[in-house]
Amino acid sequence: MNLTIENILLVGSILLLISIIAGKTSYKFGVPTLVLFLGIGMLAGEDGIGGISFNDPQLAQLIGIISLNFILFSGGLDTDWKAVKPIMKEGFALSTLGVLLTAVGLGTFVYYVTDFTIYESLLLGSIVSSTDAAAVFSILRSKNLALRTNLRPTLEMESGSNDPMAYVLTIAFLGLVINQDKGLASMIPLFFQQMIIGTIAGFGFGKLSKIIINKINLDFEGLYPVLVIALMFITFSVTDFVGGNGFLAIYICALFLGNQYLIHKKTILKMYDGLAWLMQIVLFLTLGLLVFPSQIVPVIGIGLLISLFLIFVARPAAVFISLIPFRMKLRRRFYISWVGLRGAVPIVFATYPLLAGIDKANMIFNIVFFISLTSILIQGTTLSIVAKWLKVSIPAAEKIRTPSEKFLEEHPKTEMREIGIASGNKVVGKKIVEIEFPKTAIIAMIKRDEKYITPNGSTVINADDVLIVLSENKKGIKKVYKALNILEFSAA
Repeated sequence: MNLTIENILLVGSILLLISIIAGKTSYKFGVPTLVLFLGIGMLAGEDGIGGISFNDPQLAQLIGIISLNFILFSGGLDTDWKAVKPIMKEGFALSTLGVLLTAVGLGTFVYYVTDFTIYESLLLGSIVSSTDAAAVFSILRSKNLALRTNLRPTLEMESGSNDPMAYVLTIAFLGLVINQDKGLASMIPLFFQQMIIGTIAGFGFGKLSKIIINKINLDFEGLYPVLVIALMFITFSVTDFVGGNGFLAIYICALFLGNQYLIHKKTILKMYDGLAWLMQIVLFLTLGLLVFPSQIVPVIGIGLLISLFLIFVARPAAVFISLIPFRMKLRRRFYISWVGLRGAVPIVFATYPLLAGIDKANMIFNIVFFISLTSILIQGTTLSIVAKWLKVSIPAAEKIRTPSEKFLEEHPKTEMREIGIASGNKVVGKKIVEIEFPKTAIIAMIKRDEKYITPNGSTVINADDVLIVLSENKKGIKKVYKALNILEFSAA
């Protein structure tokens, strides 16, 4: 069946509905939802029962890039800076040196077991060198896996920040495959250009986005998430246009915004959580449609050999070498090695050789797809078991909630105070979002001129307002008084 304007919405919505229903029950059988999304896409494809003809790598790449924007941005918004800060060095080492060592180690192995040239081998190694953010975020969160201190932030930071390195390596080695007269030294300027510009742009657009979100004063709350989407795509596209790494820029931008006081932040977080799931489903369905199972069968043998080497040799070696300078228990290093999930990102990167038209592009794509599939099946289904075996998991009841999880809870507050604002108070005339109110407290209502109003981040505090404040505990109320420049505090 050919996709036309008349049937694309019907087919797409049916596939989406099937994916959601299948994903709801998948974990009862221990199968990650991402595998089901891929499987449904393959079944709906030309080799499957659906018979949908889809062979457009360029469109698949576009969908992949758009989806990764949402997935990485959502991951950055949900990352707690206080949790990430203690493991910044470890995360940076894993997302740069770890990716490089994985690419080189696997590429060298591929060179000796296949008829690929050294540059083609390193290109394949680069494509699958990064831990996939979509796979790690979705599997860790859907399993609600509780890990010991700093382990989960390390895993999420690595997966969210290592795609840029893999992207640079992929583009660089693809260039060497096409122009073999160039040397490895030509990669160095590209690497620094992408990383430096991407980092600067990420912080710059993050600060600019905060100002725009808090100052624009839109009339409708529902427009704020739309505004953030526009800012996200501007960050990515402008950074890419000036030669920086757009994926790195949007992750840093989102990481910055997620730890700031924003107007309608709860609405933005909830929307991005839903959109991230939508984009994961769309991305995996699209990539499933792009794959022809009949072409995967001939590469199963070599694909399995390469995949097992990646899982049990290349990834662990890269992790252990990258973490040599840091103090970390051996079992935690082993677990970080095991959570080296490959998912949609390598498949998206594998479309670049297809569009470039290199000789072994189809074989590379099929091998990469098989590696991603086996990684999710082998590693994704055993994360909880391996965590218990290595004793790095904790009971779910003891799990420390992230600020985003606390922020999105509907009724977490137990303490209430009515706080009057005197005419000389410094907060008079300021928006609530500008006060930097404690994250553990909310202003539920404001009594003003004998009327009660429901405030939001853009509400301006007036003299003689009475704030009805809710907080988790008395300590939170004390922070509220401090934020409001009020010295008097009664613990009663």
